[in-house]
Amino acid sequence: MFLSLKLEFYIVFAGTMTKGTQAFGKRHNKTHTLCRRCGRSSYHIQKHTCASCGYPAAKKRVYQWSVKAIRRRTTGTGRMRHLKKVQRRFKNGFREGTVAVSQKKRTQTAASN
Repeated sequence: MFLSLKLEFYIVFAGTMTKGTQAFGKRHNKTHTLCRRCGRSSYHIQKHTCASCGYPAAKKRVYQWSVKAIRRRTTGTGRMRHLKKVQRRFKNGFREGTVAVSQKKRTQTAASN
C-alpha cells in the first residue's frame, strides 16, 4: 500500500521537477537580444557575445556545419558599402586626386591632330 502511494507520488511530480525539455516552456526571461554587427537575435545578454557572428570578437565567427548558411551570410549578400567601389577603382589603377579631361578639350585636340 505504502509502496504504491510512493510510486504514484513520483509519477505525478516527475514532470515538474526536470530541467530538460519540459522546463523550457516555463521560461519567460530573454537570454538573447539583437546583435549590433549581424542584426540577428543572437547576442547573449549575460555573456555579452553573439552566438551567430561572435561579436565583440574582431574576427567573424564562421563554422563549416552548413555551407548553405554560410552562403546566406557571405560577402555580397549585404550592402558592401566599400567593396562595391573597389572593383571600379582597381580597373583604373587606384588613381586618386586626378581630374578627368573635359570632352570639349578632347575633341579639339583630336581635330587639331
